[in-house]
Amino acid sequence: MNRSTELAEAVRRSVERYFKDMDGEKPTAIYDMVLRNVEKPLIETVLLKAAGNRSQAAAMLGIDRNTLRKKIQRLRIKT
Repeated sequence: MNRSTELAEAVRRSVERYFKDMDGEKPTAIYDMVLRNVEKPLIETVLLKAAGNRSQAAAMLGIDRNTLRKKIQRLRIKT
């Protein structure tokens, strides 16, 4: 199994668990909830791997450095 498949399976299991935990309740805004809960730890982890170098982290994430800067501010990530 490759890494992208492993990640996809982890997401699938988590979303299925979320539905099970809802116990029949109708969920709303799942997409935003998932992005909110994934984006911050993703950026924090990549910043750690890049030793705080925002240019390297942005390249690893495949986003522009200014976009990364805005996300760091919006998500209140300490660098």
